[in-house]
Amino acid sequence: MTRVKTTTNGKTQQVNTTTDLVPVGKGGFVGSLVSHLASKAMPYTAPWVGAYTLPPLAGFATNQMWGDTALEAGMASGALGIGAVVLSAVTWQAAGGNNKFRRFRRAQATASVAAGMGWLTCATAAGPFGHPMVDAWLLGGGLFAASWNIRQLMRNAHDETEQVEEKGHLAKIAEAIGMEKLKVKAAKGNGKGMVQAPIEVGAGQTMEDVQSAVPKLAAAMHVPGSGTTITPDPENAARGVLNIRVADLLKDGVEFIPPIRLGMLPNEDVPLGLYADGETYVINPFDADILQHLLVMGVTGAGKSEFARGLLAHFMTRRKVSVILVDCAKGRQSMGHIKDGLDWFITDMREAKQLVKALPGAIKVRGDVLADEGLDQWTPKSSLNAMVVWLEEAADLADFEELDKIARAARSVGIWLAVSLQRATWTNMSVNVRSNLQATACFGVDDPGDAGFCLPDSVTNAGAIPAWGSSRPGYAFSTGMGIPEKRWTMEWRSGMTDRDYLAALVAAAAPVRDPLDDVTAKALGLAYAQRSHQGTNRTNTQASALPVAITQTGRTVPMELPQGADVEELTAEQEEAVAVEIEDAYAEVMGMIPDDPEPDAPYAHLAIDDDMPEDTDTGMTFEQREKLGAEEARQVIHEQIHQWVQANQLTFQPADLAPATVKAGRKRPWLQGELGKLVDAGILRHDRHGEYDIVQSPLVPA
Repeated sequence: MTRVKTTTNGKTQQVNTTTDLVPVGKGGFVGSLVSHLASKAMPYTAPWVGAYTLPPLAGFATNQMWGDTALEAGMASGALGIGAVVLSAVTWQAAGGNNKFRRFRRAQATASVAAGMGWLTCATAAGPFGHPMVDAWLLGGGLFAASWNIRQLMRNAHDETEQVEEKGHLAKIAEAIGMEKLKVKAAKGNGKGMVQAPIEVGAGQTMEDVQSAVPKLAAAMHVPGSGTTITPDPENAARGVLNIRVADLLKDGVEFIPPIRLGMLPNEDVPLGLYADGETYVINPFDADILQHLLVMGVTGAGKSEFARGLLAHFMTRRKVSVILVDCAKGRQSMGHIKDGLDWFITDMREAKQLVKALPGAIKVRGDVLADEGLDQWTPKSSLNAMVVWLEEAADLADFEELDKIARAARSVGIWLAVSLQRATWTNMSVNVRSNLQATACFGVDDPGDAGFCLPDSVTNAGAIPAWGSSRPGYAFSTGMGIPEKRWTMEWRSGMTDRDYLAALVAAAAPVRDPLDDVTAKALGLAYAQRSHQGTNRTNTQASALPVAITQTGRTVPMELPQGADVEELTAEQEEAVAVEIEDAYAEVMGMIPDDPEPDAPYAHLAIDDDMPEDTDTGMTFEQREKLGAEEARQVIHEQIHQWVQANQLTFQPADLAPATVKAGRKRPWLQGELGKLVDAGILRHDRHGEYDIVQSPLVPA
């Protein structure tokens, strides 16, 4: 059979002359052909019908009504002229658009309305069927109809290779919120609830203008505000990417992602959750070019503790890394089930302050070791362990100056500092400290402005603000730690942990955990050697899970268990007996230290180097103690410091040694000299005015 190739609407169509053109009914081939041509021509007849019917009818009607007298015709023509201007303006405004077809349609429609109304105005006075009105009607009507036919043909048969801007749903929404100049290109979905669309701003607009319109854009699309972000192109200020989360695939929770094996190095990836587009949320702080300390922020119930458990548990399964956790607020509530993986678990405020005071000395010693090893910063090649130091509510543990000093110096020596708190405002954390916490994990906040205290401006300006409070626990935005910058503005959710599972995982990793290296352990001094908690590692897989007793002074000290007894098997009577033994021992030690002068006594104001006066009121006399020899006097001071070490009192002021100085028959200048010698010998550390830290006992050889 022959096939006829015809072109309609700019497209080529194959027509089978047997099946397509021969009907089953009456009329045959000619009838079918006429019917086919009529259906194709019908869309193009409307302009012709309108051009040759409406003008003469309208002109005849207006001429009959107002064309009898010159006054009526003039007034009617004036009114129609004003109406022509109004209708032309309305047509121009209504037929808006940015692409070339819409711009042409706007001009054509406005011209058609103006020409038609102009002819009608003249026909009202002169009549529609006289010369030259009938000539203008016949010629102008044909041109009008032909121009609209040409426009239809051009629109339906444009060149397929030509790039024609078509505004889809997103572009229409952009126009609706006042961003007419915003070009939204083809949007693409990933099949996982995320849609991305390249955007480009027009002349006179910036990407910041688009970012400021994100709330309106999110509302127009009926999606969450935090799920709509604008990421600028770093190489072209006029371009960016619109990211839209149209479905939340994380709302049912994210499972904890376990390590792929035990015994990995600290600088291997740490998977902690999923992004909104289904990709794994991974951090790698020790493999980044610069170790960036971490600031974790969010309201109570936002998921900070869940995130911390997952992160720290991963490091507890690795070698060449030691984890220190300070949580004086919740104690063992959050991390008690995985405490064996912590090299140092601090829940007592005094012990926490001892750690903060000891860290600067450890940082200096570690820096010297790395220099000797030829390393500018810590790597697994070093003999030192990497260290993770997690501080809950750090502002309560140390002043801003101390934290700033630690944060600035710790990164190059392989100590990763993580600070967790609810609000990192200037009252809770200084600007200097916050600037040294360059990595962030911002969970839900109540006030959108609070996010700016944690996340960089580039992230919050893009619309990534977790202003959902505690209603979406585990959701957050994160920066730094090796995370690609394009991921900074995408939501993620941390994996939900199971207490029993994490406890079993940490216990299984005990054989691969390395103890803290000797260099750092020695540099931390007695604060570390006498720590209340010692985790398990490959050299000691027996958990040091001793119950604790609180003394009358508020000190937390470990209790010794009866032989063969387990922690869970102790009776209340046994616990009380052990506590009494500790109290007695403490009282005995404290009894060896001379009491301070009575605060109201006449001699209470005297300094160490002042002579003891006679008390004329009571008749009591005070003798100056006999001056001991140099070695004997020094022994008195050393014994006093040793007693403090045994009592776990590792910080003192010179005034605390006044009784011992008097006992030795010496004065303040001598004491200051002895303290200076102990500092030079490494027995004491003197980093702050008026206070000394005990590094080791002067009676115990180093």
